[in-house]
Amino acid sequence: MRRCRLLWSIVGIFVVAGCGTDADPPDSIDAQLQALIRGHGIRALSAIPRPPLEQVILGQALFFDKELSGKRDISCATCHHPRFALGDGLSVSIGTGGHGLGPDRDLGDVGSFIPRNAPELFNRGDPLWITMFWDGRVSGSPEHGFRTPAGQRLPEGVPSVLAAQAMFPVTSRDEMRGHPGDRDVFGRPNELAEVADGDFVQIWTLLMRRLRAIPEYEELFAAAFPQVPASHWGFQHAATAIAAFEMELGNLVNSPWDRYLRGDFMALSPAAKRGALLFLGEGGCVRCHSGPLLTDQQFHVLAVPQIGPGKGAEAPADFGRGRETLRPEDRFAFRTPPLRNVVVTGPWMHDGAYTSLELAVRHHLDVLRAWQHYDISQVDSRLRATWRNDAREQGEMLANLDPLLRTPAPLSDGEIDDLLTFLEELTDPAVFSLARFVPVRVPSGLPVED
Repeated sequence: MRRCRLLWSIVGIFVVAGCGTDADPPDSIDAQLQALIRGHGIRALSAIPRPPLEQVILGQALFFDKELSGKRDISCATCHHPRFALGDGLSVSIGTGGHGLGPDRDLGDVGSFIPRNAPELFNRGDPLWITMFWDGRVSGSPEHGFRTPAGQRLPEGVPSVLAAQAMFPVTSRDEMRGHPGDRDVFGRPNELAEVADGDFVQIWTLLMRRLRAIPEYEELFAAAFPQVPASHWGFQHAATAIAAFEMELGNLVNSPWDRYLRGDFMALSPAAKRGALLFLGEGGCVRCHSGPLLTDQQFHVLAVPQIGPGKGAEAPADFGRGRETLRPEDRFAFRTPPLRNVVVTGPWMHDGAYTSLELAVRHHLDVLRAWQHYDISQVDSRLRATWRNDAREQGEMLANLDPLLRTPAPLSDGEIDDLLTFLEELTDPAVFSLARFVPVRVPSGLPVED
């Protein structure tokens, strides 16, 4: 079958978690650390079951294919590329209309920055995940149903919150869909942009019409969903396949921290162990960065300096979770990010306000001081004029500041160094070899960004 012509290197490279090797019995610092681990109910992250291979193959093609964007000029991979730790290396991403990849991506003549930092995709297939996006606008589970911007119009058959999430970037004008009057890279009208905002069903219908006009996609869908009649294929099946690929792409569970949790007491250096003690103890990090995913999936006001274009009617402000709940106390609250592979996923915070992980950590330890000393020169020069250094807005953030951050944490420079060393040990070495997931071609024939 022609689907085999996809350069695809997923077969045989599924991640296998190490078993860990028992070292000598724990010494004093290990005993303290093990006690904290038990007290917080922490365990190593387990590898998830392998998704159906045919769905992963289809999902890989869709993930890298610009056919899913209105102007056929951007793919999922543009903002979540294996070369950039499943992000793009930008504070806030550049959507449709831009050119290039990663930190060197430019705005072109009509491109624009989108409101938020592109989150990495590590371990998003784990069943522990129940929220997606910085503001949690997609949440839920197959058992309890999903809450999404589409409401009751979300099609049946969405198998996971990750697949539910994959339904929506294609509907965003600035991210992928484009604007009325746009033409695609071939000079043809962009039919997706003519659909009214909020008409999700029509957007998804037109996308499936595009995909089904490509014979190779017909074959890939038939192989991925053999029990579903072709007449019933919908974009929920495309999203399911994208999620299957993301599950395989981001299934990294063999960091030194995981190996330590499995009983290999030599997996962490002494400095990393000291940092782990601070993370789980005096530093208080575990209160939000909890569990195997290192996130409570809750929403907190951190009073992060606001940069970027802002979002929605409140732009140039970004109210975060407050846009979804309409509760004043939720303004400027964003979901706790997971910390796996955190050292390679900068810039950090919901808007990439910090290009140094140390500065991001120090912000948590003393928010007011971080505001007073914030240096806008660290971010992309194209974004510096967007910094909302507004006393009224800052006052509103600080008034709603998460109670956990209201008292500065008195860590010394040496302790912060240890904490950063621990964060380094959350890195799975496989993160540096993700480029093997990039295909040489996609069914549409559009160029693949590698």
